[in-house]
Amino acid sequence: MEGKMSWTVVDAVDYKGFPADRSKTGGWVPAALILVIELCERLSTMGIAVNLVTYLVGTMHLASSTSANIVTDFMGTSFLLCLLGGFLADSFLGRYKTIAIFASVQTLGTGMLAIVTKLPRLRPHPCHASATSTCEPANGFQMGILYMALYLIALGTGGLKSSVSGFGTDQFDEKDEKEKTQMAYFFSRFFFFISLGTLTAVTVLVYVQDEVSRSLGYGICSVSMFTAILIFLAGTKRYRYKKSSGSPIVHIFQVIVAAIRKRKMDLPYNVSMLYEDTPEASRIPHTDQFHFLDKAAIVAEGDFETNSTPNPWKLCSVTKVEEVKMVARLLPIWATTITFWTIFAQMITFSVEQATTMERSFGNFQIPAGSLTVFFVSAILITLALYDRLIMPFWKKWQGKPGFTNLQRMAIGLVLSTCGMVAATLAEKKRLSVARSVGRNTGTLPISVFLLIPQFFLVGSGEAFIYTGQLDFFITQSPKGMKTMSTGLFLTTLSLGFFVSSFLVSVVKKVTDSNGGQGWLADNINDGRLDCFYGLLAIISFINLVIYIICAFWFKPNKPKALQMETFVNGSSAENRC
Repeated sequence: MEGKMSWTVVDAVDYKGFPADRSKTGGWVPAALILVIELCERLSTMGIAVNLVTYLVGTMHLASSTSANIVTDFMGTSFLLCLLGGFLADSFLGRYKTIAIFASVQTLGTGMLAIVTKLPRLRPHPCHASATSTCEPANGFQMGILYMALYLIALGTGGLKSSVSGFGTDQFDEKDEKEKTQMAYFFSRFFFFISLGTLTAVTVLVYVQDEVSRSLGYGICSVSMFTAILIFLAGTKRYRYKKSSGSPIVHIFQVIVAAIRKRKMDLPYNVSMLYEDTPEASRIPHTDQFHFLDKAAIVAEGDFETNSTPNPWKLCSVTKVEEVKMVARLLPIWATTITFWTIFAQMITFSVEQATTMERSFGNFQIPAGSLTVFFVSAILITLALYDRLIMPFWKKWQGKPGFTNLQRMAIGLVLSTCGMVAATLAEKKRLSVARSVGRNTGTLPISVFLLIPQFFLVGSGEAFIYTGQLDFFITQSPKGMKTMSTGLFLTTLSLGFFVSSFLVSVVKKVTDSNGGQGWLADNINDGRLDCFYGLLAIISFINLVIYIICAFWFKPNKPKALQMETFVNGSSAENRC
């Protein structure tokens, strides 16, 4: 009996609901099937996002600022809906059903988008004028159908992305040393598949959309997602499933509500008098920050139900309060990393539109404007390789530490993104000077598109640092039972970054157009001052960097003292290699 139990995974079940057999479930085979669906999700989402602005400007005849906002709103909503997907997975559906349902929604959305871009009635008549401002823009009905397709994709992406990484790690048992090591490699391969999907999207799919047929390109996205779903479902009998323990969002609100109810009560002089019912091994020591929340653990009359268990909306344990404090300590770092993703948004909107006006020939080959983001993805892969093979060994030899901490990596990402915006400002100044000299309505300016490489490369390198730093930070510094939510919290920085971009574009356009001129963000970017907008982003990014550094020094990990120094200085964790 004892030998049989050693072959089962304690906290996981198989597809029939029985304890999962270690030899028949989990491991690399089912994890690989999960990686396939993440690959196709990235291929689909980025294959649409990186080249959508050219379709909106060139085919739907929308203004450049309007097109940029449509793309950033679409991407922002995709990542924001990760919170919805995480909530449904934790509270009702489980990760397996969440992935299957929302992958199907995304497949439906990409199929609909392929049809929308194929039917002539769903786009305005072609325009051969020299400026899009004189062309007839898409009407409300045409835009409504397009929005329906885009936001079906956004819904599918959000629900899918919230559960893929978590379901992948469910296939490995943390209590088994061999599988724990395999889990660390899963994170590395997960990020590799994200980059591989994006790289394929910005090269192959963008070329198909521009040179063959846009509807065919979107159709490939739909077929790839449908194929991925079939592959994913084929592993049903091999997966390990973990039962949800309830939504952590509810737990957070319980602490807040209990603290508000007891806001007029005084905290006891001795913290040991606060309520605690968590087993000794799982307790989190009391900390001195956010004292207001401690009031949720004050025992008062009426806190207990008839069966002697506390009402969770009136009384919470010290450990539950400390978990909420841990989440609260994440928020300043969370808020100061949003700006990076606002800058990232420019790489798939205005930077792509810049490329459409420049000389893109490479020999006899015409580089699609959307494919310029290949330099962005290449920068990510090169930076990760250099960090792994050169920087980490050098840092270990010089400082005796295995690499940068997660906070340091995020700081490096913010510095590189600021430099990227400075490079973008200088490149746009040069492009505009050429436009003024040859005429602003010139179709293709006599200036090489490779002038934009520095901004793509700097921001791409910044993403390599900040993405892995954020993922490591939010997973390792969050409570054990809130890791799905903390992953969603990390993804909301991407979401809000895109929404902040839309907000800034709208405000800048309104303010700079107030004098009756074209303003910074003109319908034709050759008539505007995009360099001023980039300069504004560089200034905002620098100010944000200073605030981030202050927040990083303020942040205190909720761990024993020895481990605090190890995490802050060394950043050692299984996930920091993702």
